[in-house]
Amino acid sequence: MKVRTWLHFGREAAASIRDNGLMSIASASTVAISLLVLSLFVILGLNLAHMGQVLNSQVEIVAYMQTSFNRSGQASLMQQIQAIPGVSSAQYVTKEEALNRLRAQFGDQQDLLNSVADNNPLPDSVEIHVADPTQVDAVATAVGKLAGVDHADYKQAVVQRLFALTAALRTAGLFLVAALALATIVLIANTIRVAVFARRDEISVMKLVGATDSFIRWPFLMEGALLGLLGAVAASAVAWWGYSALVTRIAQDLPFVPVLSRMPLLPELTAWLLALGLVLGAAGSTVSLRRFLRV
Repeated sequence: MKVRTWLHFGREAAASIRDNGLMSIASASTVAISLLVLSLFVILGLNLAHMGQVLNSQVEIVAYMQTSFNRSGQASLMQQIQAIPGVSSAQYVTKEEALNRLRAQFGDQQDLLNSVADNNPLPDSVEIHVADPTQVDAVATAVGKLAGVDHADYKQAVVQRLFALTAALRTAGLFLVAALALATIVLIANTIRVAVFARRDEISVMKLVGATDSFIRWPFLMEGALLGLLGAVAASAVAWWGYSALVTRIAQDLPFVPVLSRMPLLPELTAWLLALGLVLGAAGSTVSLRRFLRV
């Protein structure tokens, strides 16, 4: 078709959106809400997965020594630990060093630790890193069996719970977004149905003078796509503004929390939202035309 024909379709779609103002606003708003919820779940899910990967790569095994352990056996113990398959590095930490670390962490409140300075309750320990996070459990078990080791602890359970939360969030998000997408399609279909009904006489005349079905349908398809695109633009704008503000706030107040940066997350998310908005709008128009356009 010629460019002039496409421009005609576009003008017809824009006019129909204007004439059905309230229904058009409701349709675009539903698209915006649906896609905003989708973007929320996507951003949250991606960040949880990212946090899990970061934490998983930083999982550290801490082997706490028995109170009766003699430091003269430190060198032998370290050799045994470093010989365990999967261990990449190990550092012996005395209880005095551990107490000094606590003092540094407490900052201005380190005076709270003065009461235990003369009778340090902290045990000696060994901090162990592994080359592959999947080997943490096996390495911790092997270290825990060494003579002089009371027990070996690590935070893998936290990472596993984080991944489980991500999976549950993904499943819940899919169900919720599917329901909202269905509501979006139905509302856009009703909007197009109103437009078709209002122009039924005009459509009948167009058929009488030889207009093809595709020529009649295209303006309505473009109307639905435009409604979907408008909603997607609104959702993208809110998601971009909200996540940018959140990342800035986290960087200021919680710099130790690993979150995904704005780039390339937000541009990619925006592209997907715009495409999905067009698809939802076109789908709503298709449903309406299939059911209600009788020409």
